[in-house]
Amino acid sequence: MITGGTRGLGLAIAQKCAEAGAQVVVTSRTAAAVDAAAADLRAGGGMAAGIPCDVANLEDVVAVKNFALQTFGRLDVWFNNAGISAPYGPTLAVPPQHFVRVIQTNIVGVYYGSIVALQHFVAQQHGKVINIYGAGDRKVRPFQNAYTSSKHWVRGFTEALAKEYKGAGIEVIGYNPGLVITDMLSEVEATPGYEEAVKPLATVVRLWGNPPETPATKAAWLASSATDGRNGLVVQQLTAAAMLSGLIKEGLRRLMRRPAPEFHLNVRVAPTTQVQ
Repeated sequence: MITGGTRGLGLAIAQKCAEAGAQVVVTSRTAAAVDAAAADLRAGGGMAAGIPCDVANLEDVVAVKNFALQTFGRLDVWFNNAGISAPYGPTLAVPPQHFVRVIQTNIVGVYYGSIVALQHFVAQQHGKVINIYGAGDRKVRPFQNAYTSSKHWVRGFTEALAKEYKGAGIEVIGYNPGLVITDMLSEVEATPGYEEAVKPLATVVRLWGNPPETPATKAAWLASSATDGRNGLVVQQLTAAAMLSGLIKEGLRRLMRRPAPEFHLNVRVAPTTQVQ
């Protein structure tokens, strides 16, 4: 079961899991997107179904669990992947409704997904909850306060759950997929006056960004029997070795005067709202 599974990293995870023979359920807020993603997965030979879900609504999340059980008869792995970001800029310049939306999706959504999945997994004495980390899970990132603080919370919450349910026959796993080249990374909103500050992101992505298929392969491995008995496992896609490799490749590219790989960063100016 993959929240936010109709596009980007979530859809790539669904595809990799389906290719490995898993029965896959995908969710997003939009019914049309859910139907299209499930149809594409089935067209590729996968066993897949989908259901609309607002992860910030507990009733929706419970309905997803019930749908998975009714459709496939079992539930073994739950990915809390759905996530959004707020405009880049100082916290006071970010409209409060944008900040709260990030909290509702990235924090409340992970909480609801985790407890609904764990209730089922603890009762059946097996199952995996895999929570997706992100920028800010270990290090403070100013001007991205909504997103990065939410990911810091996800890390703390996930690793506490792993300790609480040690010995319960389940696995609670954290995964940071690194820089994934999706719409979230290429379509960026910035508060007025911070448009230029975002543009170095294009260089960072060129150095260390990956297409969704790369971290999705690792995610599918995390969902497999290879991680049985490894409760509390935390995996980082962007390792020190990967960062060094990216720097070396960029240095060689410049030395040999090769063109840089294309990455189009679209920066939009976000509206601001004064708190009354």
